[in-house]
Amino acid sequence: MALHITGDTAADDLLTENPLALLVGMLLDQQVPMETAFAGPLKIEQRTGASDAATIAAMDPDDFLEAFKTTPAVHRFPGSMATRVQTLCQEIVDRWGGDASAIWTEGDPTGAEVLKRLKDLPGFGEQKAKIFVALLGKQYGFTGAGWREAAGDYGTDGSYRSVADIVSPESLTKVREHKKAMKAAAKAKA
Repeated sequence: MALHITGDTAADDLLTENPLALLVGMLLDQQVPMETAFAGPLKIEQRTGASDAATIAAMDPDDFLEAFKTTPAVHRFPGSMATRVQTLCQEIVDRWGGDASAIWTEGDPTGAEVLKRLKDLPGFGEQKAKIFVALLGKQYGFTGAGWREAAGDYGTDGSYRSVADIVSPESLTKVREHKKAMKAAAKAKA
């Protein structure tokens, strides 16, 4: 199982091999293109040497912010997102022993339990948590009972709604088209 989200082999390899990187990519996935968000963990690792929750959480916030700001920036809002990443990492250290994958593996959880655990994380609301459950189920090997139901519409097989459905350049295009259509529909209602 290999993820193909960013179009950058090294970034996708990190997402595939490092559960924290995948979680951080999802956290960063707002107000920037998906590829930029999910390439963020590789930029963080390259600039800080860190790819584990304990090391990132313990970094000096000013040094971590500088890593976020370095061109090309990790995110268009480096200050707030650097803080969010460190806060998320600290939560993973405190609650999950530094192991991001424990969120979806510890105690053989159901889809509903993983959704709850994700929503308890800083920076993860209902929609982001559902998308991440779908990503885990569709591409990361999570088989917890009821994961599709927990993911809502994002869990639908054959849909092109989110990053959970990106497996190729063609599927990325379909996801972008879906998002564009949703924005246009929302704008038409307003």
